Amino acid sequence: MTTTIREELLELAEEDYQKFSASLIPGVTNLLGVRIPELRKLAKRIAKEDWRAYLEQAECDYFEEIMLQGMLIEYIKADVNEKLGLVAAFIPKIDNWSVCDSFCTGLKFAKTHQELVWEFLQPYLQSDKEYEIRFGVVMLLDYYANETYIERVLHILDNIRHDAYYVRMAVAWALSICYVKQPIPTMAYLQHSSVDDFTYNKALQKITESLRVDAETKRLIRSMKRK
Repeated sequence: MTTTIREELLELAEEDYQKFSASLIPGVTNLLGVRIPELRKLAKRIAKEDWRAYLEQAECDYFEEIMLQGMLIEYIKADVNEKLGLVAAFIPKIDNWSVCDSFCTGLKFAKTHQELVWEFLQPYLQSDKEYEIRFGVVMLLDYYANETYIERVLHILDNIRHDAYYVRMAVAWALSICYVKQPIPTMAYLQHSSVDDFTYNKALQKITESLRVDAETKRLIRSMKRK
């Protein structure tokens, strides 16, 4: 089955799109150049077939093969504990921001199993591995920037200490989403944030780039920049 899937991916590959995608994902050299909508169609189809057999044998030589496996977990019908097992098995395959963020976007079952998924995320948020932490942080900004979890989310973000660029950018992004969705507690947090200056200033920048923040607030946010 995996040979057939690889052949399909090779058929769908576009050279121009491969060059474009490669320019957006530094360090990734195994791109075929398959468009995301095509991968989604393929994932939806496999989800209706023997997806367990596919995941057991799936190859990971190409970026798209890994992306496809992540998308498949979104579409399969399985109970939450089996899905979390599949998520845990997939996370070690994440080695770039694109696969990470796309994968998180698809894990919508987190909305209906918030506390269970919250507990699942904690070891990743305390990891020392770049993409394990980014996975955890992106899950927070996707599903937990709400009234129930905001204080816990801000506490976790404030305590992440990792120098990797894609961790720091994820924390900045998460803080900006927290501000947009929960401005009062996030503003209070920003007044005494202990994240590093780069991450803090990037968070402010992302807040000012949001279309959901008014001009007067943007002026205030800019004035808070650390020198």
